Formats: sequence, C-alpha cells, structure tokens
Amino acid sequence: MAGSAGGPILAHERRGTDLRPGPAQAPSPNLISSSRLQQQVADSAQSRRVLLRMGWAVVVLLLLSLLGTLGFVYFGPEGTSTFDAFYMTAITITTVGYGEMVDLSHTDAGRMFAAVISLVGFGTLTFIFSSLTVFFLETDLNETLRRRRMEKAIRKLKGHYVVCGFGRVGRNVGTELMAGRHRFVAIEPDPAGIESFLLHHPGLLYLQGDASDDDLLIGADIGEAKGVFAVTGDDSRNLMICLTARQLNPTVRIVARCHEVRNVDKMRKAGADIVVSPDFTGGMRLAASMLRPHVVSFLDEMLRSELNTRIDEVPVPPDFMPRTLAKLGRRSTQYVLLGVRAEPEMHFNPSDDFRIEPGQTLILMGNANGRAELETRLRTPG
Repeated sequence: MAGSAGGPILAHERRGTDLRPGPAQAPSPNLISSSRLQQQVADSAQSRRVLLRMGWAVVVLLLLSLLGTLGFVYFGPEGTSTFDAFYMTAITITTVGYGEMVDLSHTDAGRMFAAVISLVGFGTLTFIFSSLTVFFLETDLNETLRRRRMEKAIRKLKGHYVVCGFGRVGRNVGTELMAGRHRFVAIEPDPAGIESFLLHHPGLLYLQGDASDDDLLIGADIGEAKGVFAVTGDDSRNLMICLTARQLNPTVRIVARCHEVRNVDKMRKAGADIVVSPDFTGGMRLAASMLRPHVVSFLDEMLRSELNTRIDEVPVPPDFMPRTLAKLGRRSTQYVLLGVRAEPEMHFNPSDDFRIEPGQTLILMGNANGRAELETRLRTPG
C-alpha cells in the first residue's frame, strides 16, 4: 500500500525493539514564539538604524572636509594651494598635530575656524568608529544570543524528532513533520539548505555541522527524542548516524535513507529500525501508477501534507482501560478507523467487538481534529 502511494518502502525492520510511536505532540508546531520573532525583527531594525546613522556621519565628514578645504584657502595666506588646504583640514579633523600647513598666525578668525573644524571633525570621526564598533559587536552578540535561545529551546523539547541532513529530502521531511504539528531539530553542515527553509519557516530549530558527531546529536537532545531521520545523501554518513544515534539512545526509533541496496543490511545492523531505498520505492511507485492508477491517486491525496484529511496513526496509551471498538467509537464526523496494529498482525476494518488494548496502534483516516478526538477518547475512562 505504501509503495503504491509513493510513500516509503519499509525494507528490513529492526526486531526486538518497540516501534510504536509515542503520543502526539502538543498542537504547537516547530516554530519559535512570536516574542522571539519580534526580537529578531527588532535586532534587524536596530542594525539598519546604526548603518543609517553611520551613513549620515560619513556624509557630514565629507561635507566638513569640503568646507574646511574652502575655508583654509580663504583664511590662508595668498597663494595657498587647494591640496595644502585639504591636508590642513585632514590633520585638523584627525588632531594629529603636525603643525600648521596653512599659516593662520595672522588671523584670529582663521584660527577660530580651525578650532571649530577640529572639534566637529573629531566628534564626527569618533561617532563613526564607535558606531562601527557597536555594529559589529551587536551583530556578534545578537547571533550569540539567538544561538543560546535556540539551544535553550531545544533542551526543553521532549518526544521530538531529529532530522539529520536537511537537503531536499530532509526539507520535505521537515515540512511533513510541521504539517503534522510535530517538533523537530534539523542538523545540516551546509548553511544554504537551512537558510532556504528559514525564509518560509523562521522558527526552525537547527544545529549546523555533521550529524554523525556525538556532540551535535547530544546538542539536539537525542536522549529525549522520539525518532531520528538519517536522510543525508551519503550512505556511509547515514550509517554512522544510525550507529551513533543508537549508542546515544538505545530506544529511539531510527529511519534511514539508503541509495545502494547492498548497504541496507549494514544500516539495519548499525541500528536503523527502517531503511528506505528511494530507487526501490520509485520503481514500485511507477509500476503501481500504471497498474492501479486510481488507488495510487487516492492514497497520494491522503498522504499530501497540505490536505486536511489524511491517513494517520494513534498509539493506545499504556493506562488505557481495555474495551471493545464499539464502546470506543470507530468513527465520527472527523475520522474513520481503518485498522488496528496488534503486533505482529494488522487487523483491517475490525469488527465492533474487537478488543482495544494498550500497546496497539489505531490507523485512521481523518483530519487533525479527528486525531485529537480519538486521542481524547483513548484518555477517557471507559
């Protein structure tokens, strides 16, 4: 079915591991709060204001240089050259103290003019350099503060996902997670992939670097993560991510991308619960599109992120009081129950007297409200 819909082909499941997903996350998507977005806008506006003030200060400095040159030509002795007047203006503004290149001993007005040029010019230069210092320090400080806020937000996550590799496939995974209102942390060494996603989703939580590095996975709080996606374009790197993630969190669910079929077993042995082969998936998808076009079209619609109605799954919580499907409710205006996964079997369209117990997984077709309604029913005592 999944192959017919263009979804992932699940090659080689890891045995002996509880593969049931945890409860759905809170409806808040993987976005930072509005206050943080407002802070980023304020930081950007502040930087623009600093640059604007520096620009006006440079204009004032140029006009002052022109005025000083003309003034020293006027107040200087007869025959004062324009270059001497300009040089006199430069050493006056910068207060280097080389002496009077233009003799002003004969005029008090000229010396007063030189004093005014010196004070105003020195103040302008001081303002320019101080603004430049503030700009660079503020930029670094804002970046440091943003990074710390992001690290703090990541540390608060529980039951989230870690997407290792944020290229084309990783960004699609991120979009799907956000559509399902699941929190996640992206890890990508190339900043271009992250920046392109940030244009539309400025609240992305991310870390830059190699996802096979222990420190980065620990920084993504893998110990509290529900699942890890190893979806880089390199099989060897995905294998290392699987191995590292499994060592850091033996119970985390790992889904890995694999290009070469011969590497599937290696990734499974390295710790991957599910290994997805794009080539195999693509072949099955092409064949299904030819042989069962209407089925494929229907399932494609159900799997599209932008649609409200979709196929989803809800785990039965451990504290659920067992009851029949008729008492739980197999359908409503928001969802329809399609099947129940009771390991190791899948029960499609179970009867009303089918017994729902903890540890099972309910497969439904519905919208986000339908999923929330079913989760509420599972939490309500019978």
